[in-house]
Amino acid sequence: MSLAILCLSLSGHAQDTTTTTKKDTVAPAPGDTIRVGNLIIVKKGKIDKEDHGTIHVYHRHNSYRPSNISTNWGILDLGFANYNDQTNYSSASAQQFAPGSTKDWFRLRTGKSVNVNIWIFMQRMNLIKHVVNLKYGLGIELNNYRYEENIKFHTNPTIVVMDTINYSKNKLAADYVTVPFMLNFNFTPHRRHDYGFSVGASVGYRYSSRQKFKSKETGKYKTFDDFDMDPWKISWIGELQMGWLKLYGSYAAKSMFLKGLDQRPYTVGLRFGNW
Repeated sequence: MSLAILCLSLSGHAQDTTTTTKKDTVAPAPGDTIRVGNLIIVKKGKIDKEDHGTIHVYHRHNSYRPSNISTNWGILDLGFANYNDQTNYSSASAQQFAPGSTKDWFRLRTGKSVNVNIWIFMQRMNLIKHVVNLKYGLGIELNNYRYEENIKFHTNPTIVVMDTINYSKNKLAADYVTVPFMLNFNFTPHRRHDYGFSVGASVGYRYSSRQKFKSKETGKYKTFDDFDMDPWKISWIGELQMGWLKLYGSYAAKSMFLKGLDQRPYTVGLRFGNW
C-alpha cells in the first residue's frame, strides 16, 4: 500500500511539472513494467533530463478462466449412512424374511454408520456460459450400517434372526461401483472455488456385501453373501458448493433388498475436491 501511494504521488507530481505530447509517448519497454503482487506499474514516455516520464499504476484482477471440459481427480466423500425403513413388519413377506421382527430390530447406531465414497474422476462439461454444466464421473461407494441389536443374517436361504450372542460390533457393509450424472449450476464461473449446486442421479452396481461381527465369544469374523440385496442401486443425488465447503447427499429410489424389507438408503456428508 505504501508503494502504491508513493507511485500515485509520483504520477501526480510528474503530470504537474511536465507536458507529454503524442510524439514523446512510446510503448513501454519490457524494463518499464514492474509487478508487485496484484499491482502492475508501467512507466511511459521518453526519459531524458527534461522529461521524467509518467508512471501508471494498474490493478491486475485475479480472475479464473474455466475450460469447456475440466477434470477433477481423486475426490473423497466422508459422511453418514442410514436408511428410511418403510417395511410393513406385519406382512407375510417381512415375517418370512425376518421371523418375529419389528422395526426396532434394524435400528442403527447413527454415529457409527458411515459412508465413504472415492471418486476416481469427475468431469464438468460446459453447456451454457459455464453457468450450466453437465457433471459425470466414476467411483466406488462404501456403506456401513452399524446395528444396535444382535441381528444376524443367515444364508441359503436368507433369513434374519435375533442372536443370543451380545455383539460389540455388528454391521452390514455394501459396496458399489457407481456412475453419477448431475446438472451443475455454477453462479461464480470465473472463480476457482465455486458457489452453486448440482442435482441428478447415479447408478451403482454392488460388487461386495458382508456382515461383520465382534464379540468375546466369537472374536472377529465376517460372512460374505448377497443377503438377497438388490445388485443395482439407483439414487437421487445432489451437492452444494459454497467455496471451500462442499456438501453431498443421496437417496435411493427403492429398497436395497429384493424381498422382505423395504429399507431405502440415504447418505449425507462432506466432499473434498477441487470443485
